[in-house]
Amino acid sequence: MVQAFLIKYAEIGIKGKNRYVFEDALVRRVKERLARCEGEFLVQKEQGRVYVEAKSEFDPEEVITGLTHVFGIAHICPVVLVEDKSFDHVCQELVAHMKEELGDRPFTFKVFAKRSDKEYPMQSPEICSEAGHYILEHMENARVDVHQPEIKVYVEIRARAYVYVTSIKGPGGMPVGTADRSMLLLSGGIDSPVAGYMMAKRGVRIEAVYFHAPPYTSERAKQKVVDLARLISEYTGPVKLHIVNFTDIQLYIYDQCPHDELTILMRRYMMRIAQAIAEERHCLSLITGESVGQVASQTMQSLAATDAVCHMPVFRPVIAFDKNDIIEIAEKINTFETSIQPFEDCCTIFVAKHPVTKPSIEKMEASEKKLAEKIDGMVSKAITEREVVEISL
Repeated sequence: MVQAFLIKYAEIGIKGKNRYVFEDALVRRVKERLARCEGEFLVQKEQGRVYVEAKSEFDPEEVITGLTHVFGIAHICPVVLVEDKSFDHVCQELVAHMKEELGDRPFTFKVFAKRSDKEYPMQSPEICSEAGHYILEHMENARVDVHQPEIKVYVEIRARAYVYVTSIKGPGGMPVGTADRSMLLLSGGIDSPVAGYMMAKRGVRIEAVYFHAPPYTSERAKQKVVDLARLISEYTGPVKLHIVNFTDIQLYIYDQCPHDELTILMRRYMMRIAQAIAEERHCLSLITGESVGQVASQTMQSLAATDAVCHMPVFRPVIAFDKNDIIEIAEKINTFETSIQPFEDCCTIFVAKHPVTKPSIEKMEASEKKLAEKIDGMVSKAITEREVVEISL
């Protein structure tokens, strides 16, 4: 019976002298995620491995599901711990585990051994050979294939013996929190939750800002964004969502500026507000879900016009993806069905019939001079009066 889980990482292993920082971050994230699972667990590092050992009754499927949401994990291996390291006893436990995991179906296998306990009387090649013979003697459905085995059988001899045959793919990436903090411009669409997920996969801790425009956008549109933030928090950990009332600013721009420039001008003020909140929250960058050429506001010229108002980096992790690529990830992280709910966000309400696709920064700046009388006060008010929602699962 599975008593523990071996957590394998990949990229963390090349971090040299700083590896312990990333390992410690991974251990923290695993502990945070398992705190939501039924049961008690001991999480610890040991010689390039992280182990999760169950100290009470638990649901293996619940634990595996939780661990597949922790960035930094390359593979999750359900493990049987063997306290008595005598070779015959290890082999008995190994075969019992294989029968439980694999049943009676025919399979090919190869044994892999790792002996960290250098006082153990058998070396790794001998462990592989003798364990393979034992499996063949006690499992009629097993056949050796050292070149392309269906099942890889692992025996690790440490302070205790660890045996396992199953390896479940993890999400990869780096543990959240190892790459500082960034502010995600989160809309109710498909792209921005995926962008937040992808940056969190690189270790970035996410906060989010959403621009709400009542009464032109409904409370259901706002709730949709809260729901999206909650879904990505499955991977990112807790998310602080800043909800900015953008109605007055949008109407002011609509009244004062050319309508073909509305989208870009509104985006420029969104970027200014997001950057101000990001600075207040000690974020180092902004994240958006823009993809080149997807809509008028995402041409190269449009992106340059919106970036011109920012002095902090703007990361666009889906910039080169087509829509199907983004949808595929959205479906994988369970945000797609929420994103396609028919509640409009503030951008779509004020889209011009014929928006400019190659905006000039100089023309944008000239149009913004028409807003000079009131816009700074309106921006300050929107930032000061924003609603902040703490989202965690």
